[in-house]
Amino acid sequence: MRGIQPNWPAPTWVRAISTTRLDGVSQGCYNSLNLGYHVKDSPSHVALNRLRLAQQFNFMYEPMWLNQKHTTKVIEIKTPPQGDPLVDGEKGYLAEQADGAFTQLTGVPCAVLTADCLPVLLCDTQGTLVAALHCGWRGLAGGIIENTLNTIRLKANGEILAWLGPAIGPNCFEVGDDVRDVFLKDSFKSANAFKPTSKPGKWMGDLYQLASLRLRDMGVKDIYGGDYCTYTDDKHFFSYRRDKETGRMATIIWLAL
Repeated sequence: MRGIQPNWPAPTWVRAISTTRLDGVSQGCYNSLNLGYHVKDSPSHVALNRLRLAQQFNFMYEPMWLNQKHTTKVIEIKTPPQGDPLVDGEKGYLAEQADGAFTQLTGVPCAVLTADCLPVLLCDTQGTLVAALHCGWRGLAGGIIENTLNTIRLKANGEILAWLGPAIGPNCFEVGDDVRDVFLKDSFKSANAFKPTSKPGKWMGDLYQLASLRLRDMGVKDIYGGDYCTYTDDKHFFSYRRDKETGRMATIIWLAL
């Protein structure tokens, strides 16, 4: 199974992967490694894709799949998930509604699903805590990064590292004045993340830059990734904005033994 491994100076026992759409069993517009049950893919295909993922990376536990709703809520995983992905299926590992998770438990993967939104991974430099965030523009504007950092810094050891996974790129994320205004009301520095288009009231937004600005404002200096565009690379990535009906990739982080 091919995936993207973060190029960042995390401790060796901090493991992370961002999947592509390759090497699964789903068909049609979900071809082929769709990991989201909430789309209209066959549940049996999703279950098998998740099982393949777990086997490929030798997960001790199934990832804690979140019920993502573009919120700013982040939960701590305090107990390992239980169940069997082929038996429990969609009901198996669904945590409470949240768009981010963190843990200090060994072997418990934090995971988010995306298909244009920005996945953000965090860890501390001592390798005692990991986190995964689902950052659409609503979550970014609402403060999911700030909420997470304020919470995990009470438990983290050392500085925080951040990695920005595959998202829609700055030349493809068209938004209106309403979205731009939300960010500018919070910080005029966000203006640089929006480039005007030929259409009145339309802008190209840069999720990578918006996230980086907020991370830096919160004191995170070591930020990596931000090198992909899910919209333009249809070979490797699902994109909701491009295809509407499509699958989901997973970005996952865990503390290995």
